[in-house]
Amino acid sequence: MIPVCRLDDLPAGASARLATTPPIAVFNADGALYAIDDTCSHQDASLSEGWLEGCQVECPLHAASFDLRTGEPTCLPARRPVRTHRVSVVDGMVHVHVTGAPSVPTEAGAVAGEGSAA
Repeated sequence: MIPVCRLDDLPAGASARLATTPPIAVFNADGALYAIDDTCSHQDASLSEGWLEGCQVECPLHAASFDLRTGEPTCLPARRPVRTHRVSVVDGMVHVHVTGAPSVPTEAGAVAGEGSAA
């Protein structure tokens, strides 16, 4: 379980990037929290810098879109899904439970940012 940030620091429409290997993006989609691998499966771009609309995030590089619930691409040019991770909130702190191979933090903490509305 990796701590991300306080829930109050991740308002609806915002994202946070975990500096893990590989990086993980956490999104607050209208109050629902989702975590996916942060790198677009089409090309090396940070999904946490993309545009959030409902349960989908659009890659800022070539407009590929991914379903935050499943990691599946919802349009081209992406064809491969990104890995999803379980998110929990404990005592007001957001945590990511990494799926699959363990991630190793490369920096202390997360880098929070504002997602863009599409």
